[in-house]
Amino acid sequence: MPRFAANLTMMYKEHDFLDRFAAASADGFQAVEYLFPYAYEAAELRRRLDDHGLEQVLFNAPAGAWEAGERGVAALPGREAEVRSGVDRALEYAAALGCPRVHLMAGLVRPDATPAERAKHRDTYLTHLHWAAERAAAAGADILIEPINGRDMPGYFLSTQAEAHAVVQEVGASNLKVQLDLYHCQIVEGDLTATLRRDLPTGRVGHLQIAGVPDRGEPDRGELDVHHLFDVVDELGFDGWTGCEYHPRAGTSEGLRWLSDYRSHRGGGA
Repeated sequence: MPRFAANLTMMYKEHDFLDRFAAASADGFQAVEYLFPYAYEAAELRRRLDDHGLEQVLFNAPAGAWEAGERGVAALPGREAEVRSGVDRALEYAAALGCPRVHLMAGLVRPDATPAERAKHRDTYLTHLHWAAERAAAAGADILIEPINGRDMPGYFLSTQAEAHAVVQEVGASNLKVQLDLYHCQIVEGDLTATLRRDLPTGRVGHLQIAGVPDRGEPDRGELDVHHLFDVVDELGFDGWTGCEYHPRAGTSEGLRWLSDYRSHRGGGA
């Protein structure tokens, strides 16, 4: 049965951030993810994980001037020092939290970028990912890259599964993986069942995420047949985590009927 991780950036917003760990555990989650840990001491986050029997399964490396609209810098020429210091900081937190995965965001590219400029962005991205994967391997961690839809994040450098897998294959590091967010993938490409059947067996997918389409609410509302998709993930033997990266329509706990229904359907836990 798929293993689900609560995304504490989007879920449980009715609680202060540090109280979201307890709330997720009370709802039966065994793991959590979120965007960034850096506003808190690693020791405090570790205590929250330990107190509530939770695993930390994913967070992002520093992603540039987030509040100013940046969405990563790994594909941006001239930001090499920032990429390297950010990866090192992320790996320090990963070690303290026992987190085996770090998402390294690519960044935004101008819509009028020429083919030559896009090629320079890609070369920069590959160089940074090769360095980051090597650095992470020494720490026993994976680096993840995620295709993101252009409706929610216009200009994001990476948008399709094929692009992401091509990058992973070109870098050639065994600990560089794709973060397959079924919400983004449905918006950009659709054909989720075929995508799962094609990509999960490659071993290049390191993490899944789920949300309802089109409004990014609970995953059982909207276009997706999530029971079917979860059954496909189970059938393929994917042993990673599926992050619940969605915005609850009301209270988080009240909106978890989809999860209790699926647990009952499969007779399993979180």
